[in-house]
Amino acid sequence: QVQLVESGGGLVQDGGSLRLSCAASGRTFSSYAMGWFRQAPGKEREFVAAIRWSGGSTYYADAVKGRFTISRSIAQNTVYLQMNSLKLEDTAVYYCAADKASKVSVGLWQFPHSPHDFWGLGTQVTVSS
Repeated sequence: QVQLVESGGGLVQDGGSLRLSCAASGRTFSSYAMGWFRQAPGKEREFVAAIRWSGGSTYYADAVKGRFTISRSIAQNTVYLQMNSLKLEDTAVYYCAADKASKVSVGLWQFPHSPHDFWGLGTQVTVSS
């Protein structure tokens, strides 16, 4: 049984930092990309960042480029999202996702309405002023 378990969310002040983790288990992810989406209240789910498990190529939404960094630990089977210079508009539930890496090149992986193979339950990030 595949599981993606997020952790690291919480309350942080504007300009602060948080690191999210997504621990994956139940299969090998060598042909997958893993990453993060987020959904704010009243808004649609949106792509944040993704990383190819093999090779480590990274992809970011324009809204987070230069502030967020995605990385992975193959040994720990974990994906991280380091979030710096957080803004009020970063407040959302952050979801970990995994899907075939081949979808990244054609933009399907980043599309929130494209069915992804696996999802986590989400972790709340709240940025306060």
